[in-house]
Amino acid sequence: MRRTPSRLPAAALLSVLVTLTLAMSGCARLDTTAPSTARENAGDDGKGTFGTVDCREAKCVALTFDAGPSENSTRLLDILKEKKVPATFFLLGKRHIERYPELVKRMDAEGHEIANHTWSHKILTKIKPDEIREELKRPDDAIEKLIGRRPTLMRPPQGRTNDTVHEICREFGLSEVLWSVTAKDYTTEDSALIEQRVLDRTERDGIILLHDIYRGTVPAVPGIVDELKKRGYVFVTVPQLMAPAAPEPGTVYRP
Repeated sequence: MRRTPSRLPAAALLSVLVTLTLAMSGCARLDTTAPSTARENAGDDGKGTFGTVDCREAKCVALTFDAGPSENSTRLLDILKEKKVPATFFLLGKRHIERYPELVKRMDAEGHEIANHTWSHKILTKIKPDEIREELKRPDDAIEKLIGRRPTLMRPPQGRTNDTVHEICREFGLSEVLWSVTAKDYTTEDSALIEQRVLDRTERDGIILLHDIYRGTVPAVPGIVDELKKRGYVFVTVPQLMAPAAPEPGTVYRP
């Protein structure tokens, strides 16, 4: 007698489909640590740098910029200086650090966090381990030559990472930093739209992703800063957002 297969409950069926999809795509669940979790786990014995604010008490947010420096960075630095806002810059090496070394020095001198965004923006999950090392080492070396120390943070292009990337970042003393807010400023030059997208999505402990290489982004920054300050937010660098925790190499941080 032929047996009729029993039906899976909807929840179980969904779980199977998700598992199959992940297996077929080669993806795995990404384990991340929120800045608030890092702070809690550090207790009072952490070694992170507070700066001028304790984000356990204050309503903090971190403003980050990828893929610079560029011809727009001078204006951006002027705005940040005028508004007394620190930022975290994830810098590209090829055609950026090597083209605008004085801007890298200025970013550091004015209290911004300098971080690594690879040498040539290759997708790290698609290249071999030795190529990943080269993509991380070259900007590290260039940044150290300019400011006297190596970065402790990196952001993988397109946020794509995996266990191999984590392990190599650990070798290099780098923590991976993702984001919670993106304006998708690579899709538009409308500064008002970029500003609105950020304001609509920002919450406490958020990490905002912008790109100072795009024409519409820098003009949006004053409005973003002014409105978020009006809402009670305090701007900090990514390490300040985590304090008293210090970023752990090989760990992926995302709010």
